[in-house]
Amino acid sequence: MKSGQRKVSLVTGGVRGLGLAVARALADRGDIVHITYRGSHDRASALEAEFSGRVHLVDLSDANATSMLIETIAEQSGRLDNIVHAVGDYETGTASSAETLVKMWQSNVQTAMNVADSGLGMLREAQGAFVFFGCAGLAGLGPRRASAAYAASKSALVVLMRSLALEEAAFGVRVNMISPGLIPHDAAHKGTLDPDLIAKIPMGRVGTPEEVASAALWLTSDGSLYTTGADIPVAGGWML
Repeated sequence: MKSGQRKVSLVTGGVRGLGLAVARALADRGDIVHITYRGSHDRASALEAEFSGRVHLVDLSDANATSMLIETIAEQSGRLDNIVHAVGDYETGTASSAETLVKMWQSNVQTAMNVADSGLGMLREAQGAFVFFGCAGLAGLGPRRASAAYAASKSALVVLMRSLALEEAAFGVRVNMISPGLIPHDAAHKGTLDPDLIAKIPMGRVGTPEEVASAALWLTSDGSLYTTGADIPVAGGWML
């Protein structure tokens, strides 16, 4: 990258919650930031002035639409240095709920694979970074009572992340994951405020969107050039 040239970053799901916190942190760093949304039209409209011309309506479960998004970014900005994939629905449901499992797979895994298929070519050119969003506590592969389908999809995403990290290392692309714990925000599930869950956090408090964004800043910075295949929990020790 030429001296003084600004990095270009894409934050999927960047119009709300943790995605928006990451997008704003990257913009504050000086990146040219593109964000996407699917159904949050009012939020997207409110952000048009802040991310002028770089707020994209797209369903990332549609491979063709995802490809068109990357082409649009290439036309507008000429390059793509970082992707932070903050898309992924959360829903409670037992492991026996096939409908919930399919929905979680499409939202959390299929969207990630579509973005990877379309965006990795540009990341190779920039030798950039791809950051997935997981969830804390998957390392032990323990059972879940109320969020089995969600946890299963995020477990699959961990394997996908590590596999892409292995494949893309030769091209200079780092692929990592941030796994938040209980992080209240305006789009968070109400469970993030469950006092019984909060009481189990070793650090004694919930996290903030800014703390998650700080992890994303590091993983997309030159300070992480030798880090790939890592799943970084931002969870205060929750589920240790």
